[in-house]
Amino acid sequence: MPITRSAKKALRTSYKKRVFNQIRKDNVQKTVKSVKKLVSEGKKKDAASALRLAQKALDKAVKEKTLNKNAASRKKSRLSKMIKKIA
Repeated sequence: MPITRSAKKALRTSYKKRVFNQIRKDNVQKTVKSVKKLVSEGKKKDAASALRLAQKALDKAVKEKTLNKNAASRKKSRLSKMIKKIA
């Protein structure tokens, strides 16, 4: 446990940040999962619209420094590649 006042405050802030980060990460995971599900079902049009939502969630996570820029870029690239493969 923290002893100094500043360490106690840092602990409180890290808990608050953790909550927001978890919400953002969950949002990213849900949107990516929905895109993958639509791709596996072969619904290209729906998957493309879901991809926009996933890209938005990823960009927001990067902006708030929840995810690394390159990780988000890699995820977006792989999702779009999946959609392009649908016949």
